[in-house]
Amino acid sequence: MILQLLQIILEVVAPVAICAAIGFVWVRQDRPYDTAMVTTLVTNIGVPCLVFSALVKANMDPASFAEMGAATLVTNILFFALGWAVLKALGMSIRTFLNPVVFGNTGNMGLPLSLLAFGEAGLAFGITYFVVNVILLVTVGIAVASGSYRPLDAFKQPFIYAVGLAVFFMLSGFPVPKIALSTTALLGNFAIPLMLITLGVSLAKLQIVGLGRACLISFLRIGLGIAVGFAVAHLFGMQGAARGVLILECAMPVAVMTFLLAERYGADGKEVAGAVVISTAFSFLSMPALLWFLRL
Repeated sequence: MILQLLQIILEVVAPVAICAAIGFVWVRQDRPYDTAMVTTLVTNIGVPCLVFSALVKANMDPASFAEMGAATLVTNILFFALGWAVLKALGMSIRTFLNPVVFGNTGNMGLPLSLLAFGEAGLAFGITYFVVNVILLVTVGIAVASGSYRPLDAFKQPFIYAVGLAVFFMLSGFPVPKIALSTTALLGNFAIPLMLITLGVSLAKLQIVGLGRACLISFLRIGLGIAVGFAVAHLFGMQGAARGVLILECAMPVAVMTFLLAERYGADGKEVAGAVVISTAFSFLSMPALLWFLRL
């Protein structure tokens, strides 16, 4: 078991940690990093191209795509229900803490880990989870942080149209033009390393406030994530890469985006920042054991 854990750390977790560490050290050395520019580039070009190329290259069965989407929706409904109940019982702010409990870092960390642990098929399943998760984040997540529901915000995300185009080719059977596949694959390749470096940059800039609450929210995010992931995977009868990716994505640490939403819409961003840092640190410690179990 120890040798298998070490192998997972070296092959799967270490590349993710190293990329994030590059961003962390870069900022700590007072080097310039235009987070807004990089985020816009990744969001508007890198991720849509990655989504399209990964989905069409994986030759995913539309039924498997739909099953992963449905399972993702169920996991998020459970996260909302369980998170709301626990926070309410503890007397903690729903507006500040519900999003960090519900939304994990399914993009910056989830996609690289899905790819490294389960290959191209894992990346396609991870992207499916990521897409549904982000749609909920930019609609229901904004509603939680701001008190105002804005469903049309989902249609402002470029990756939505990349998914639609990929689904068209998946269902129609039309061959994808080689120039489109080559171009999107090339542009999509920069998304994952830049997402990880930007994660490290974000962690370097965040400060921990309310250590006890940050640890509690981190435990809820990862602990509930693992429990819900296993339960829903069993409910849907998932096997192989689909099962592994669903559980892995559910177990991701608090999403950096929840901090940005809290800051933008008037929730307590400093409290959320602490949960992002603590949960990310904890996930690097817990992830090898989880991956070892999933790959048995």
